[in-house]
Amino acid sequence: MARPSVEDLYAGIRAGNRAMLARAITLVESERASDFEDAQRLLNMLLPDTGNAIRIGISGIPGAGKSTFIDAFGMMLTEQGKRVAVLAIDPSSTVSRGSILGDKTRMARLSREETAFIRPSPSSGTLGGVHRKTRETMLLCEAFGFDTVIIETVGVGQSETVVAEMVDVYLVLMIAGTGDELQGIKRGILEVADILAINKADGDNVKRAQLARRELQTALHLMRGSRKGWQPPVLACSALEGTGLDAIWEQILKHRALMIETGEFETKRSEQAIHWMWNMIEDGLLSSLRQNDDIAAKTSELEARVNRGELTPSSAATAVLEAYFQAMRAR
Repeated sequence: MARPSVEDLYAGIRAGNRAMLARAITLVESERASDFEDAQRLLNMLLPDTGNAIRIGISGIPGAGKSTFIDAFGMMLTEQGKRVAVLAIDPSSTVSRGSILGDKTRMARLSREETAFIRPSPSSGTLGGVHRKTRETMLLCEAFGFDTVIIETVGVGQSETVVAEMVDVYLVLMIAGTGDELQGIKRGILEVADILAINKADGDNVKRAQLARRELQTALHLMRGSRKGWQPPVLACSALEGTGLDAIWEQILKHRALMIETGEFETKRSEQAIHWMWNMIEDGLLSSLRQNDDIAAKTSELEARVNRGELTPSSAATAVLEAYFQAMRAR
């Protein structure tokens, strides 16, 4: 089947054609240079129709039940008339770069909703728990008409804060009963989280969840205080029973309203766009460097010398950059 033109993709997305949305996402995720040019043209055409959705990032410690939470949370939103897109990032193998991409099976109810869309993508080794084209995919979903976009990251780690640089509100899920709850999450996450929720607050775990909630709220208060009038709340919820989800949504809306009132919303969106631009510049420069055959040969030689202990990594890096700049000047 011939690939639809950029114009066809644009028309299909604006008309609400889900197949065209899926094909447009495949286009922007492509690594081919020709596809990159078409993808950017499509995104520029759609840009006036983007930016109207609530962008929510969700991370969580291992076992926190992110997918189960999003399934229940998304269902609650669709029942309220919301149109929900979920960009679920699956961890990739460091060897094969392959990924299971099983989020649709873990979000069984939401995946069947006509007003919801779930797109699993592999992280492909990208730091930050997101796919390197997650931002572009988010714009496509907004142009399609989704008013709530949820980005589910691969988990919590030191690089997970990258997702905070592309969303309006960052929600971190935790669970109680793992020993010291404060050890289950990195300090860097606590410093950027807008809302925290203790999931699995059901059955015999309710008391532990409430205790963990109070301890974490105290720790957050001591660590961060309030920022522009916002003190990150810590809530308890159960995705299994569907309890506490409405309170989380209420806090998300409250946070958004405060950001708009203080002017922080537009400022943050603008800063994120500039940060995105520089990320693309860095990606482009690195890609250009790696695709240069002469530089690749020199890099292999320098790697061997570093491996043998004949050269420091810093000296080797400087040599690679000097060779690259010289090659660029010679063009």
